[in-house]
Amino acid sequence: MAVGARSGREEPEERSEVAVDSETGRPGEPVDGEEHGEGEEPGAERKQRSFWKELPLLIGIALVLALLIKTFLVQAFSIPSDSMQNTLQRGDRVLVDKLTPWFGSEPERGEVVVFHDPNNWLEGEPTPDPNVVQKFLSFIGLMPSAEEKDLIKRVIAVGGDTVECTKGGPVKVNGKALVEPYIYPGNTACDDKPFGPLKVPAGKIWVMGDHRQNSYDSRYHMDDATQGFVPVDKVVGRAVVIAWPVTRWATLPVPDTFDQPGINTATAASIGAGPGALGLVGAVPLVLWRRRRLALRG
Repeated sequence: MAVGARSGREEPEERSEVAVDSETGRPGEPVDGEEHGEGEEPGAERKQRSFWKELPLLIGIALVLALLIKTFLVQAFSIPSDSMQNTLQRGDRVLVDKLTPWFGSEPERGEVVVFHDPNNWLEGEPTPDPNVVQKFLSFIGLMPSAEEKDLIKRVIAVGGDTVECTKGGPVKVNGKALVEPYIYPGNTACDDKPFGPLKVPAGKIWVMGDHRQNSYDSRYHMDDATQGFVPVDKVVGRAVVIAWPVTRWATLPVPDTFDQPGINTATAASIGAGPGALGLVGAVPLVLWRRRRLALRG
């Protein structure tokens, strides 16, 4: 009989699985159960934070986002007069795109734009006296501002254009007569105040209301310091949609008459140069970066 051999059938020893530390190779803690704190039952979940404790944080984030949207993206404005009837009615709320101008885009013919008062165009107009709540909601962009004196009109001509209108005739831009179905029914194009021909300076726009006989627009300010032209840097943005009341929800597209052939002749060169120059400026760093990478690889 071999020395050291065990006789009979041996019972298997009870063993507990032991976790091995992957870095040291030494036995670690048993894995058959998690370690729990004193007085904590296994499987107990961590208590979630109270909703009321998180509410102020959520409100703060919402207010910051609303303020950023109002400052850089979209802002609501209220229509205070009848000068843009029937496109816009008194009391309508419009949403204005404020993002596009940040990328260097300028107003285009036919757009409805909101702009700051260029030179006391609203002198003598009453200013509403909002309460504290209205001021706060206006500050974060949830309500139109009642204190800012802004105007809303339609862009008829831009820098480089020649614009004119004789009594009994249509408005002409660069010699092209405009067909204006948006003019208030019964109004004429400019019989109350004919003008031109006028050359719009670079960086300026010529604006008119759709309710021609009830709009103190560029025509009525030709004798003041602005000569009727609105500086592009005074433009807040383009009105893109009527948001309120819901029964009047509608977009504000550019009328087809501003797309007729030949109307862009005066400004075609300047319009084409802008994107080309921006493309060149953007391409130079990209080419230099690519050349540097190829040199490093070589």
